[in-house]
Amino acid sequence: MRSAKISRERMYDVIRSPVITEKATLGSEHAQVTFRVAMDATKPEIKAAVEGLFEVKVKAVNTLRQQGKVKRFRGRLGRRAAYKKAIVSLEEGQSIDVTTGI
Repeated sequence: MRSAKISRERMYDVIRSPVITEKATLGSEHAQVTFRVAMDATKPEIKAAVEGLFEVKVKAVNTLRQQGKVKRFRGRLGRRAAYKKAIVSLEEGQSIDVTTGI
């Protein structure tokens, strides 16, 4: 499979932020990193963005769409925004430190 060629600006649009949760940090033991990504981002785009920004080799990308929850705030109904997550599996020996910025 050929990797997608995307601009540096699009790379920053695709990768929104790292997900830092207990479940996401458990994935780091298996060379996986979780990111919030743009809703219209494709797996090849996500792979190219991670490889371009962090200079690592990506083995696989799994994505999921998280629907926003309906919550109450002071008795009023509100809705959290929906977002897309990408779980990026890195090649053997590669790692990304998500606690530092790019």
